[in-house]
Amino acid sequence: MKDMTISIALATYSGDSLDDIKKCLMSVYDWVDEIVIVYGSPEDNKTDAIKKIDAHKKILFIFTDNPSMFHINKQKAIDACTSDWILQLDADEIVSSELRDEILEKIKSNPTENGFWIPRLNYFIGKPLRKGGQYPDPTIRLYRRRKGRLPCKSVHEQAEIDGKIGSLHHDLLHYPWPTIEDYINKALVRYSVLEAKQLHKEGIRPSLVNLIKYIKILPSWWFLKTYLRHRGYVDGYAGFIFSLFSALRYWITYAKLIELSQNKD
Repeated sequence: MKDMTISIALATYSGDSLDDIKKCLMSVYDWVDEIVIVYGSPEDNKTDAIKKIDAHKKILFIFTDNPSMFHINKQKAIDACTSDWILQLDADEIVSSELRDEILEKIKSNPTENGFWIPRLNYFIGKPLRKGGQYPDPTIRLYRRRKGRLPCKSVHEQAEIDGKIGSLHHDLLHYPWPTIEDYINKALVRYSVLEAKQLHKEGIRPSLVNLIKYIKILPSWWFLKTYLRHRGYVDGYAGFIFSLFSALRYWITYAKLIELSQNKD
């Protein structure tokens, strides 16, 4: 039986830092066969720097724009991969050495599964979030070529797999929010706006009921759920700040829903 090959599918946008992209690439570069990067802007100094580390010509760039549903670009990267297996990553993720070894061992065994759940450890302002419902944050990222794809309908969706799905045990390391500013810009604003657009598309409009729901009920429920029920307090000050700020996304979502309703209705 021939050795199984593996591709990395990576979509980036202009806001991704060069340092994050490099760390992501260097965690996989020496053990994968191909890296496909769908880059959401024209060539720039970041792509020039990335090309300098590509000694073995493993990296293929595809230049495009940034659609409002970013999973569209992720799917473009997946579609362009040519290896037997695809590992889809984000620019702020790092494959741990333990996960690397597990992936290589798994695909070498030619498993009966066509896709795999991978546990993800999220870091917030430099601290790992092991409580608050944030771990293990399983995500389907490894799958056979042509057996997995993204529906491209929701920012929180998982890949759909044609066939059996298994599970890996070692962590994918995720560093999305090194600072409070990063969290506000990447999560509170960006994801809240996407959620508001989805609500508006589904016909949900501002009302007294929704005002109470999004301004009072949902934020309170989320904070109590993550900080107390799921023991976010075990993560110390990072757990408290995460529970508090993530609860506030409902306020931004509702404010954006008002704006969309005024502009489009």
